[in-house]
Amino acid sequence: MAFSKEKRRLKIRKRIRKNISGTESRPRLSVYRSNKEIYAQIIDDVAGKTLAAASSRDKEVKDASGTKSDIAELVGKNLADRAKKAGVETVSFDRGGYLYHGRVKSLAEGAREGGLKF
Repeated sequence: MAFSKEKRRLKIRKRIRKNISGTESRPRLSVYRSNKEIYAQIIDDVAGKTLAAASSRDKEVKDASGTKSDIAELVGKNLADRAKKAGVETVSFDRGGYLYHGRVKSLAEGAREGGLKF
């Protein structure tokens, strides 16, 4: 039985989410990657609230030039800044079923450079 890429990703995502959940002390950094854009948010799953969010469509990032990986790194740094303002320092990284490679890895490295710990 052949799975489409999307169904395969969602199956992997469910497997990841069984183990990763965001709490108040250690919220979840969730990543969504489309063909053009990348989105990330820090979520407290217990309270059901998004504490901070950033994407490649934000004003600060939209005008930046470079590869999609370069832009993903900027999004990570931007998210780390917003998380610090919200009082978040440590997070659980939820790659959302994507491979830890390319844009997802760049976003994670940018967030680490910005000061998030995971």
